[in-house]
Amino acid sequence: MPTSARIESSPLYNRDLAPATADRRTWGTYSFAALWVSMSVNILTYMLAASLIQGGMNWKQAVATVFLGNTIVLIPMLLNSHPGARYGIPFPVLARASFGVLGANIAAVLRALVACGWFGIQTWIGGEAINTLIATLAPAWAHVAFGAAICFLAFWLINLAVILKGIEYIRHLQGISAPVLLGVGLLLLAWAYKSAGGFGPMLAAPSRFVTFSDFLKFLIPALNGTVGFWATVSLNIPDFTRFARSQRQQAIGQALALPTTMTLYSLIGILVTSATVVIYGSAIWDPVQLLSHFHSPVAVVISLLAILLATLNVNIGANVVSPANDFSNLWPRKISFRSGGVITCLMGVALMPWKLLSDYGTFIFGWLGGYAAFLGPVTGIMICDYFVIRRRVLVVDDLYLRGGVYEYSRGFNWLAVAALVLGAATALVGLVVPSLRVLYSYSWFVGFAVSFVVYYALMIQQFQGKD
Repeated sequence: MPTSARIESSPLYNRDLAPATADRRTWGTYSFAALWVSMSVNILTYMLAASLIQGGMNWKQAVATVFLGNTIVLIPMLLNSHPGARYGIPFPVLARASFGVLGANIAAVLRALVACGWFGIQTWIGGEAINTLIATLAPAWAHVAFGAAICFLAFWLINLAVILKGIEYIRHLQGISAPVLLGVGLLLLAWAYKSAGGFGPMLAAPSRFVTFSDFLKFLIPALNGTVGFWATVSLNIPDFTRFARSQRQQAIGQALALPTTMTLYSLIGILVTSATVVIYGSAIWDPVQLLSHFHSPVAVVISLLAILLATLNVNIGANVVSPANDFSNLWPRKISFRSGGVITCLMGVALMPWKLLSDYGTFIFGWLGGYAAFLGPVTGIMICDYFVIRRRVLVVDDLYLRGGVYEYSRGFNWLAVAALVLGAATALVGLVVPSLRVLYSYSWFVGFAVSFVVYYALMIQQFQGKD
């Protein structure tokens, strides 16, 4: 039987998970730069940076934290990009090399659940924008019971409709959403400049940390959260780089766009939030809530419509592509990309995003830090397996077949699972042992390092023995 026919007849194969063919590898440097511009210029980037100001940092500390965090996460991003560009395979298929052809579902579902949470958060923000928009046009709406929930449901249905249109529809949104949202950010910045009395008062807000020790107590989890912000995509980046024309083009595009765009758009959030301290006496980290303070209905309507458009784009591109593929990996013959997208929508509601956005502490320390404890270990295992254990050599056919190189023990590599459990447990122990809190504060880094070392120690002798 020909190789292609063997793969296509396998229960581990479907068209969405298949290696990208040469005619589909059309993404160049600009494509990857544009991808990161479109994903970075979003409300959650603004809110991440704004939460640092609300937590007590001054503008310089906040900018430095965002830039450092995104420079750090760029490293695993580019490392995991390599196998996607070289072999044309998506993240859940790549995970089969280290976790086994069935064990990969563990890594894929962990990543998918986090994406579902982000999907719910973005959808809640979009619903909040619709709620504020309606209240601006019809003030009586503010008194409607469950108005926010109704708007959340409406935006959820809009997202579902786009998902059912298919992944190609996303590219039509990417080209217009980032410039529009950048315009909203500049509008907010112009308002902040005028209302606060110039950049002087905006930049004069001091750090609220009395001692360097107090600063470190906030900086460590804040930096961890900043890394965790894109730790999700650093795992599933092969879903995009599988379409790259070359390694060089995808690497340059990402390296140029990710840290710079995140830092520059974060700067807008940092400056505007610093201005709200001067204007209102307290930091307002949610731009939708801030817009509700505006007195010009036209400015509010235009800004909220732009936020809706951009939120829809980022939600589909960053939070649906990966989990749709991940859920498809669970049962390739029955779950398509669209079916996986519908599952993502349902899970996004089940994770109650309104609670994850209840305050900046829950957002940074609970949500970002919590899931980083699981994604850091998965990242460490996959990078160790591909670059150190296998030295960048994969048998692509066997990634889609039972009984091949990646079968391990009935489809599961229990050594990878053990490394994952030890890495996550080490990071999470900081939640229950106060003296070890630093382990949780650095959850992504701790999980990555422990799982990387443990996986290497467990695998190297077995792998060399087979050679």
